[in-house]
Amino acid sequence: MDADQKQKDFKALCEALLAAKDAGEMARFLTDLTTPGERDALAERWRVAQLLDAGKSYREISAQTGVSTTTVTRVARFLAQEPHQGYRLVLERLKEQSA
Repeated sequence: MDADQKQKDFKALCEALLAAKDAGEMARFLTDLTTPGERDALAERWRVAQLLDAGKSYREISAQTGVSTTTVTRVARFLAQEPHQGYRLVLERLKEQSA
């Protein structure tokens, strides 16, 4: 599969994710779309992002979640520096919604 098709497929996946109307529908879609391991890994990374945002240390997060410090470091890098800023965008949006 060429890079252009992969990009089109990724965009189609993003559109499909946006079609879910609530968390229940999203859970159903993700359950069908992913393996239990993939789903757990996604949820784990999201929890790490939330704990980092709350100011927890890498070691605290690793001890609390059982996630390796390598995974915590990877999430932290994307949370703080990477150009996509997806974690940051969603964290901020959720804060606005709960305010």
